[in-house]
Amino acid sequence: MARKKDGKGFFNNFAASAEEMAGRAPVFVVAISIIIVWAVLGPVFGFSDSWQIVINTGTTIVTFLMVFLIQNAQNRESKATQLKLDELLSATKKARTSMVDLENLSDDELKRLEKDFERLRKKTEKQSA
Repeated sequence: MARKKDGKGFFNNFAASAEEMAGRAPVFVVAISIIIVWAVLGPVFGFSDSWQIVINTGTTIVTFLMVFLIQNAQNRESKATQLKLDELLSATKKARTSMVDLENLSDDELKRLEKDFERLRKKTEKQSA
């Protein structure tokens, strides 16, 4: 899903454009084409170290930059999902509103809560059987 560019900063606008572009078929075709051209040039350059460094350096740079774009997208999606769940919890009368900020709990607290839900699930299964 394309994200609306909102004028809230260079990085946000750049990330939105890059994310939208990166997943498209033409970009994939360009990437494959670059690899094919590089492979075809292997014999021309005698499969030299320089020939290998070109593709290694290029892919390392692209990978390094994409990590930040992917993390940005993942953070944004995670926050949006969390806010949607918070809205559902706040709109549900029987829901425990204390669940709204679970992401701030420690791992031990989350494990205890998970065990509580497991006990609740088993109790519900026994009652419905």
